[in-house]
Amino acid sequence: MIVPSSVIAYGPSMPLTLATHGAQHLPAALSPADLATIETALADLPPDQPGLRLASLPALDRLLGPTGAIGRHAAAQQGAASRPVRAILFDKSAATNWALGWHQDRTIAVRRRIDIAGFGPWTMKSGIQHVAPPQSLLDAMVTLRLHLDPVDADNAPLLISPGSHHHGRVAEADVAALVASCGIQPCLAARGDIWLYATPILHASDAATNPRHRRVLQLDYSADRLPDGLEWLGV
Repeated sequence: MIVPSSVIAYGPSMPLTLATHGAQHLPAALSPADLATIETALADLPPDQPGLRLASLPALDRLLGPTGAIGRHAAAQQGAASRPVRAILFDKSAATNWALGWHQDRTIAVRRRIDIAGFGPWTMKSGIQHVAPPQSLLDAMVTLRLHLDPVDADNAPLLISPGSHHHGRVAEADVAALVASCGIQPCLAARGDIWLYATPILHASDAATNPRHRRVLQLDYSADRLPDGLEWLGV
């Protein structure tokens, strides 16, 4: 099990905030119409995928932009230049009931490889070029998790370590100690909720004890331009 005794009882009386804890719960952020639009856009994608990287979601442009029902939450942190730069659909279920240890998201998705000082190493994921950028770029990014299914304590909620985003790039050897120091918060959600978090926050996930569909559309947002011809993959 990934969850130790250091789980913190955050809730209505002590809510998480993005600025302090690196995460914020946005209950009922998606309307029934928004959810229907998202599900229609994803309808032709294969189910039961541990992580399906999506290069284009034109049907969601209205929702993802800086004034849209989704994008406005990122724009509130990053300004009008905020835009979605990567999308991943997760569907944890009985068929794909995986666990993921504590880690930071350290790469970005780009259109093509251009070797630039400060960017590297390079990796290829699902046919898409990824690269580790300078930490300052990651520190300015936010990630939104759109919940298409409810997530309770036995359906493998995302686990975050509040405040760990303040520590920059965390060496592998230091991850366990930092999680022990910052504690752990399960990100429970109802259908239509959004969890907004700082992209570099330490996070993990157990396997579900009662596995069932747990569809999450995860979107990374940035307001930064990449240098010297390097381009975000975008959404």
